[in-house]
Amino acid sequence: MEKIKLGMVVAEFNRDITYMMEILAKEHAEFLGAEITDILRVPGTFDVPIAIKKILEKSDVDGVVTIGCVIEGETEHDEVVAQHAARKIMDLSLEYGKPVTLGISGPGMGRIAAHQRVDYAKRAVEAAIKLVRRLKEYEESK
Repeated sequence: MEKIKLGMVVAEFNRDITYMMEILAKEHAEFLGAEITDILRVPGTFDVPIAIKKILEKSDVDGVVTIGCVIEGETEHDEVVAQHAARKIMDLSLEYGKPVTLGISGPGMGRIAAHQRVDYAKRAVEAAIKLVRRLKEYEESK
């Protein structure tokens, strides 16, 4: 099977956390034999969907990993951001027929919990690779 090529969209909001997530995601993709071909950094999690769309428009990308961190504030803003981003991420995956995985931690967590969830980036990479492989196997079996 050809090397899996992934795009990655990284939210810069809470960059101290998303930077660590980005590094882990790159390392884990390499460890699993995949290649991160495109990285787009966006201001925040709410901005992730438009960058996903740009990457998915490329024919040589098998899937996209999203990286972000939504920390709880004094209002319910974190819930709105996370819910709308997650919904649009799912919609884009279905629209393009390619995996887009959710490596975005939150909402409803503080900064300490966010640091404890940095490994969500690795999980998102692993899920993307598994799903790309399984979808290709399914297509080849038909």
